[in-house]
Amino acid sequence: MPLTDRPTPRPIRHLGFAVKVLGTPGLKSNDARRWQSGPHLRVSIEYLARIFEYCDGIDVRMYRMSSDIAPYATHPTMPQFHDQVRECADDLAALGARARELGLRLSLHPSQYIVLNSPNPAVARGSARDLEVQTEILDAMEQGPEATVIVHGGGGYGDKVAALDRFCRAWEGLSERARSRIAVENDEDIFSVEDTLGIHRRTGAKTIFDHQHHRLNPGTWSGREADAANASLATWPDGVTPKLHYSSPRLDAREVTRGGKAKPGAPLLSQHADYIDPWTFDAFARTLRRPVDVMLEAKAKDLALLRLRKDLAMLDAKIV
Repeated sequence: MPLTDRPTPRPIRHLGFAVKVLGTPGLKSNDARRWQSGPHLRVSIEYLARIFEYCDGIDVRMYRMSSDIAPYATHPTMPQFHDQVRECADDLAALGARARELGLRLSLHPSQYIVLNSPNPAVARGSARDLEVQTEILDAMEQGPEATVIVHGGGGYGDKVAALDRFCRAWEGLSERARSRIAVENDEDIFSVEDTLGIHRRTGAKTIFDHQHHRLNPGTWSGREADAANASLATWPDGVTPKLHYSSPRLDAREVTRGGKAKPGAPLLSQHADYIDPWTFDAFARTLRRPVDVMLEAKAKDLALLRLRKDLAMLDAKIV
């Protein structure tokens, strides 16, 4: 193949995986004990230290921590858990220093129950508090600006315009340090890239492009996948490597129970596959115009990352 005909390089800096380790048994991601057993962030820190070393051993430089590493830290009726971050300040600083030594980019992604734009003021306030604590953890770990807290736009509640307005008002109510950490991700049902870019224009919030979500909910960017991705990457400040989320849809049959009997059912395209389709990933990655880190949201976690790394090397080897 002539040099001028070679494919555009992939501007992928790092691949990462989320929370659970499958490649080595026994590595827990967070203290998951119930409140009666007195779970604590200090236990999660011990678990994370082991995971960080595992990531280093397999040359992974991007990892999403469990959003439950500080159990019950924002529970409204359990104040005994509210000071965990302060109580673990020294341990968090040490853990963060190790992450920096390893070149490990960290992130957090609170659950779907964190809804900033909820019309219920109590839910919105609780969501804001949770995001502040997630930010506090990354700050206590002394992580740089690439360490991010990811949030979705929330619910539509029958009036998406009003829902977006509530999100933007709630955003302005967050602390400056939280706003600097948080990035808004497009979802598969309500808020498309068009909406997250609108939030960016109104608030300055960084946006996360989720490839599978975009395919399910492209909005006005239908057929413009590369444009949508690159527009999202452009919301990140100069000097800070943006990140995006990538997964492949599960295409095998799923088990459906009807009338008490299990039968094969059609796949749900919103579900994540165990592994990543390397051909689709490769084609997409080569359309990106800025160096980027990619969080893989595959069910096989670290195993999917290792397999994709091998598959991409195989594809490169076939380019003559």
